[in-house]
Amino acid sequence: MSKRQLPVVDEPASSLRVDGRRNYVHPADVTGRFLTRRRVVFAVLIAVYVALPFIQVGGRPAVFLDVQHRRFFLFGLSMNAQDFWLAFFLLSGIGFALFVVTTLYGRIWCGYACPHSVFLEGVFRPIERLIEGPRNVRMRRNQAPMSFDKLWRKVLKHVLFVGIAFLMSHFVLSYFTSLPALLDMIRSGPSEHGEAFAWMVAMTGVIYFNFAWFREQLCLAICPYGRLQSALIDGDTLVIGYDKRRGEPRGKASDPEAGDCVDCNRCVVVCPTGIDIRNGLQMECVGCAQCVDACDEVMLKLKRPVGLVRYDSLNGLDGLKTRFLRPRVYFYAVMGVIGLVVMTLALRTHQSFETNLLRSGAPFIVDEQGHVLDLLSLHIVNKRDEPTTFRIERADPEDGLAYRISSPSLTLPALGSQRVNVFATWERGAEGAPSAAPSRVRVRITSDHDDESRIAEVPFVAPR
Repeated sequence: MSKRQLPVVDEPASSLRVDGRRNYVHPADVTGRFLTRRRVVFAVLIAVYVALPFIQVGGRPAVFLDVQHRRFFLFGLSMNAQDFWLAFFLLSGIGFALFVVTTLYGRIWCGYACPHSVFLEGVFRPIERLIEGPRNVRMRRNQAPMSFDKLWRKVLKHVLFVGIAFLMSHFVLSYFTSLPALLDMIRSGPSEHGEAFAWMVAMTGVIYFNFAWFREQLCLAICPYGRLQSALIDGDTLVIGYDKRRGEPRGKASDPEAGDCVDCNRCVVVCPTGIDIRNGLQMECVGCAQCVDACDEVMLKLKRPVGLVRYDSLNGLDGLKTRFLRPRVYFYAVMGVIGLVVMTLALRTHQSFETNLLRSGAPFIVDEQGHVLDLLSLHIVNKRDEPTTFRIERADPEDGLAYRISSPSLTLPALGSQRVNVFATWERGAEGAPSAAPSRVRVRITSDHDDESRIAEVPFVAPR
């Protein structure tokens, strides 16, 4: 019985064989202006990723997501769990910005700024090339029987991969624990911080697995961004494409009837996802432009104009005019601006503290004298990144209730919270007390930092 043939193109560098098996991609080395630009961007981004835990803004790391204590610091802005709803506007703003960039410039994010591409193409693959040599040498060695030369190269490569994954996991962890706390954990040992150590080991394993083996499959099988191309990209989007009008029919350089493409497959073997850009725009294309550099290199050697494979729109490749601004760009931009305005207004109304007056236990207690006692709990959350003192007092002296507050003055640490017991009593039948039960319990909370005050209230509950 013959094997079922999958409807894929059987290219020499494809990541998927015609029978469905994984083909490990070995991109060939390439040089050119786009690769140089990408390497500069990679170096800058890696420096930023590594430096952020060291950079201090307002005495805190520039980016610090303290999940354990539900505190979040983002370039000087401090938030707690009650402010997490603001993340919706941040993420939606990033999303619409990415939509605009994709509509205009295609998958430039994937090729230049995605952390997966940055570390795979900027760190792991260069190490692999350094140890195992260029593409053809690597492929011959992989197909050859095990030898000492093959063994030591493989062992050294994977030892370095594990070491880099180990360092990367620590940097990731520093975003959630802060760098000083992480250094203290390292000094005290895994036994005292078992949970953090387990996270570090798990992240090391995931990072190593991804960059040592999974690689381009993350883009092809897991990341949904490539599948959004059909919705975000149109005929005017700047993509990487092959000029069929100039390149076809393919043939030898000496054939006067052939186009400029000499069918050398250089653009295929340098592709990190193993596709042939000459087959048109494909989901697997990550916009790295390595095929552009490879083709330009061949054209220069043949003394032909560069740009057979180039950045252009689909309309431009067909000889039509490209529109830069169009309805979908305006739509995504307007949606992004709306999100930015809403987030700005939300941040301007950001409160320095929050309070909630809640019931604790039974709704009320009636003592021997017939007095009705409501037991309440006042929850105060300090949303400032500094210690703040709060004064707690009754808000309405004429409400007919007697108040007892366990802590009339309370100092909370930065982004700290605490509960304070509040007892509201209706002395039913006492001289001067109202004949009917008061309607509400109202407590005023005042911050000594800026004299900002807020009233917390709940209905007073009494027997009928």
